[in-house]
Amino acid sequence: MRKILKMKTEMLMFFILIAVVSLGNGFSDSLYSNYFKEVYHITAVQRGFIEFPRELPGMLCMVVVSLLGFLGNIRVALIAQILSFVGLTILGFFTPSFSVMLVFLFINSMGMHLFMPLRDSIGMSLADPNKVGLRMGQIFSVGSAFSMIAALIVFFGFKTGFFTFNTSIKVVFLFGSGCFLCAIIMASMMLKRVKPLKERRGKVKFIFRKQYRYYYTVTILKGVQKQIAFVYGTWVIVELLGKKADTLALLYIIVGFISMFFLNKLGKMMDKFGIKNMMYADAISFVVVYVIYGFFVWGITSGKLPKEGFTVWMIYLLFVLDRLSMQIGMVNSIYVRSITLDKNEVTSILSTGISLDHVFSIIAGVAGGFVWAKLGSQWVFFIAAALSLGNVYVAYRVQPEKEKEEVEKRLHELAC
Repeated sequence: MRKILKMKTEMLMFFILIAVVSLGNGFSDSLYSNYFKEVYHITAVQRGFIEFPRELPGMLCMVVVSLLGFLGNIRVALIAQILSFVGLTILGFFTPSFSVMLVFLFINSMGMHLFMPLRDSIGMSLADPNKVGLRMGQIFSVGSAFSMIAALIVFFGFKTGFFTFNTSIKVVFLFGSGCFLCAIIMASMMLKRVKPLKERRGKVKFIFRKQYRYYYTVTILKGVQKQIAFVYGTWVIVELLGKKADTLALLYIIVGFISMFFLNKLGKMMDKFGIKNMMYADAISFVVVYVIYGFFVWGITSGKLPKEGFTVWMIYLLFVLDRLSMQIGMVNSIYVRSITLDKNEVTSILSTGISLDHVFSIIAGVAGGFVWAKLGSQWVFFIAAALSLGNVYVAYRVQPEKEKEEVEKRLHELAC
């Protein structure tokens, strides 16, 4: 009974950490497109190049986790929140030159990306082995709920003029840094509670094995899809439709509200229908959304569709569906854990995957800017749809149950 209570307390603390981190990201990462546009007046090509310093921390994630791995997951999570806090605090108090801004954007982004593999790894380590999908769904639901709360505050803040990018001090970013300060406190408290858990204490290695080839493939594809969703999907609304931060905040409110229920249900669906079926759903959703996105963007830029009415509502709908599709990708973390011999390697595998994700994410960000400017903005989405067929192929090829049985057989042999 004492052990159960202890696990509940640890999970509650982790939920609080997820909540305040989600609030912090809601007051920062979701607003960067408007920040770049309104403060630095960048073009689509420049927007693509900004993704290099913003996504470079993700590419370096594998190296950083390796260097800091001896500290353990919770301590590295604490460092991640400190970096997020420092970077965003400077951007909040000052309006630096473009080049200096990129430096602190990098620091903030390093903290955010460093926490990504740790969130999944810590969450799965705290979960009951038979309820990993359910627990991950709850974790992501908590994150979505507090992202929605942040979006609500952002919406009313910009509507009333309390938040603005037209002053030297960006109050909205200071709200975010305050949340990361709370995350620092919570991560510090977790150090004492989570210490007894089986946590990786040695050096985290780079892991490239044949058994993880499908996971790394979908991770690479996710890097491309993420750029389309979070950069160019947003840029359609900011650049082509000319909408401000309050519009994006309202869309994030909708995404967050739906996600609270969607992700919790998604976790249960993973336990019920299995990993393979959910990977199919993930893959097909990307292909469909990006094909439709491409046609509507083509209609807007060619003048065949008006920048109002039904067209705008369809873009909003696609924006929401795109983000919901991205969230189905949490099945990949559950998949890789199910086929891993040594559970202590999960953080290494996830961080390696995030690094691969961001290598191709950076390439996609820069290439997408040129495609947008030279070939037409619709081709960014058509190319993304074509690449998403790779997800369909992976879903067809993976055999999670068979692979899991082979892992269990191997573990039994090693035990003997």
